Amino acid sequence: LGEGLTNESGAWVRRVSDTEVEGMKLLGTFCYNPQAVFPIYFVMRVSKRPSATGFWKKQPPKYGVEAEWDKDAGNYKLYTHYDRELAGDDVGVWFSYETTEGEQLEVRMGVSFVSVENARLNLEAEQQERSFDDIRAAARRSWNDDLGRIRVEGGTDAQKKVFYTGLYHALIHPNVLSDVNGEYPAMESAEIRTAEGNRYTVFSLWDTYRNLHQLMTLVYPERQLEMVRSMIGMYKEWGWLPKWELYGRETFTMEGDPAIPVIVDTWMKGLRDFDMDAAYEAMRKSATTPGAQNRMRPDIDPYVEKGYVPLGFYARDLSGDNSVSHALEYYIADHALSLLADSLGRREDAALFRNRSLGYKNYYSPESGTFRPITGEGGFLTPFDPRQGENFEPVPGFHEGSAWNYTFYVPHDVYGLSKLMGGRRKFIDKLQMVFDEGLYDPANEPDIAYPYLFSYFRGEEWRTQREVNRLLAKYFTTAPDGIPGNDDTGTMSAWAVFSMMGFYPDCPGEPYYTLTSPVFDRVTVTLDRKYYPAGELVIETKRPDSGAVYIRSMTLGGKPLKRYRIGHDELLRGGRLTFELQNRK
Repeated sequence: LGEGLTNESGAWVRRVSDTEVEGMKLLGTFCYNPQAVFPIYFVMRVSKRPSATGFWKKQPPKYGVEAEWDKDAGNYKLYTHYDRELAGDDVGVWFSYETTEGEQLEVRMGVSFVSVENARLNLEAEQQERSFDDIRAAARRSWNDDLGRIRVEGGTDAQKKVFYTGLYHALIHPNVLSDVNGEYPAMESAEIRTAEGNRYTVFSLWDTYRNLHQLMTLVYPERQLEMVRSMIGMYKEWGWLPKWELYGRETFTMEGDPAIPVIVDTWMKGLRDFDMDAAYEAMRKSATTPGAQNRMRPDIDPYVEKGYVPLGFYARDLSGDNSVSHALEYYIADHALSLLADSLGRREDAALFRNRSLGYKNYYSPESGTFRPITGEGGFLTPFDPRQGENFEPVPGFHEGSAWNYTFYVPHDVYGLSKLMGGRRKFIDKLQMVFDEGLYDPANEPDIAYPYLFSYFRGEEWRTQREVNRLLAKYFTTAPDGIPGNDDTGTMSAWAVFSMMGFYPDCPGEPYYTLTSPVFDRVTVTLDRKYYPAGELVIETKRPDSGAVYIRSMTLGGKPLKRYRIGHDELLRGGRLTFELQNRK
């Protein structure tokens, strides 16, 4: 205890009996936020009384002895007679057994983010003295039930492994925080509260607002609703929706106001069993509160006044200034908020936030052909290299990427952006150049929807089909590096799951999908009839051979379909989406 995959150390452990220990480990400081710290409590039981047991502690080298002394087992101090409790940065418990050949020992663990008592309660309630094999079998059934909500036929074995691995990844986070008695640590406080239903945590929203929550809404709506309720609960507890919440602590990792498009997308797709009054209050608060008091948008003042965030307003060091990235995220959040306001009959708010969402035009530089940081004096940053940042090196204005990774990130106004770039042809050529010259980054979020932008323009949809299939084949495999970088709590995997099925939610907050050619011959999505009365969505694909990736024709509900972007309700009402593919565009 005391070390692990965390930026925190420190733990304590107490011996309860020869076969049970309990304790706590400190976790947190995610992305080096020193305030985002939390404990995890545990109870561990072993199935057999040991012949001997005790504590151990890692000791530092003595009296300046050479480093090789560290490699000797002697730097571990064993406690053979002390049997109460121990604390430190690197401590543990040891057990010794006299066993017969083939004898098995079982170790049971219960955890809680509330208390040791709740860890013990969770252990007893969830395991109920069942054997390891029984629990493993139950876990297998549970995963099969979850993964079996989508059934695929056709494709290769490798493609099926990629698909179900991706779906498995997408179901890991957000995860349940509350204990079996409903207790959980309240947001940003020492208070323990009791949830109605499950309280969720690990909201990596800068990542997951783009596609993972849309997957939850479609296939696991009962969980998505609990996730939305959890986010609204966080607002009620500390006054703000989450940005990147981790076990009751806000890490403030990345930028934007990403809870807004998640909640709006859920609402617009018909899942409305949550406190929308509180949700709208929370969204409007972060969209209108002055920067000095705004935890979500600390640089909102120039954004409201000028329509953009200038360099140097928020960051002291321009090499770490993310002003363009911040503003682009705000534009998307405000677009989603405008849709919600219109849905709720709040016409003035709808117009206000829609107008704000178009401020991206301030950043477009005809000279570079990209978005470009704006200085405090109001001019474009000079000199400027739009390719700087390709390898994650610091670059003024952009976070974890170059200008090319962000320039097409205006999913809510694709036609407006194309007009800004000089029209349809120039837009298409420039977007294709991003792929042809290796400027597209499949491992980071801002540009992952780029392949779907071609389909906004009639006659160019084949480019989406080609690029999506190429990217799937290149970056999503069964090899150890079979996803393009960090999965970001399932975001990259959700991109693959949607893309392999043949549709993708390319604009967060809008209840629409853009279509592409599926990988499989048949996909059957079992829908929860409580939320989607149709009960099933079937996607069928006919192809002359495995190399055919271009769509020749489509039908929805048996009727010809000419559009490549369709609404969520339209898709589910149609019930059966059929593609006929061909080898050439």
